[in-house]
Amino acid sequence: MTIGKVYLVGAGPGDEKLITVYGRECLERADVIIYDRLINRKLLRYAKPGAEVLYCGKEPGKHDTVQEQIHELLVWHAQQGKTVVRLKGGDPCVFGRVGEEAEVLAKAGIPFEIVPGVTSGIAAPAYAGIPVTHRDYADSVAIVSGHRSEQVDWEALSRGCDTILVYMGAANLPDICGRLMAAGKPSDAPAAVIEWGTTERQRTVAAPLATLPVEARKAGISHPAIIIIGDVVRLRETIQWFPEGQGGVGNADASS
Repeated sequence: MTIGKVYLVGAGPGDEKLITVYGRECLERADVIIYDRLINRKLLRYAKPGAEVLYCGKEPGKHDTVQEQIHELLVWHAQQGKTVVRLKGGDPCVFGRVGEEAEVLAKAGIPFEIVPGVTSGIAAPAYAGIPVTHRDYADSVAIVSGHRSEQVDWEALSRGCDTILVYMGAANLPDICGRLMAAGKPSDAPAAVIEWGTTERQRTVAAPLATLPVEARKAGISHPAIIIIGDVVRLRETIQWFPEGQGGVGNADASS
C-alpha cells in the first residue's frame, strides 16, 4: 500500500483569516484532519466532503497521554495511504511539540512537511497595538514558556532582552512578575497580558510589572493569554487599533 503524507500545519493565533494560503490548501485536500483545542473551528469548513475530522485537544494534566495518542493516529492514518493534516494553533514550531511529532513520523518512515503559521506571541500584541520590536525601544525579543516558570533564567532575560514574550503563563502571572523583579527588572516596567488574542474575545490589560497580576485578576483574565514585558507596551497608547469588545475584525472567534 502507498504511504500517505502528514502536514503539520500552523492554524494561526485565532482569527481564521490569519491562516496561511498553503495551510488552507493543505486543509482542502486532507483525508484526515487532527486538530487542537485552541484552533478556530471555522477553519474546519475548508475540509473536503468526506474528510475525517478528529479532535485531539489537550486538557490540563493529560498532555502526555493525549500526545502519545496523537503520534499513533498520525502514523496509522498515513500508513493507510491518507493525506493527514495535524492542525495546531499558532505556529507549530513555537511550543507546539511539532519536533516530537516530526521525529515520530521520521522514525516510522512517513513523509511529512512542517507548514509554519502566525504565532500568537507576535500576533496578539500586534492586535493590541504593541509591536514586539521598535527601532527606538526594542532590538531583541525573547520567547519563553511560562508553564514552568521556575526553570527559566529570568535574570539573563531581564539583563539581555528588550521585549519578553511569555506563552502559557496566565496561571503563573504573579510568580513570573515576581521572578522578573527579583532578577532586576524595574517594578514599573511596562507590561501587558492579552487574552484570546486576535479574536472577538480579545481583552488586554496593561499595567506596570508590579501591579499587572492584580489588574489582570480584577479583570478576570485567564488562559489562553500572552504576557509581554518591555518598553514597546507604551506604544499601545498611540497605536491601539483593534476594537476589543466590539466583535473585532472579521468577527473572528476561535471558540465558535
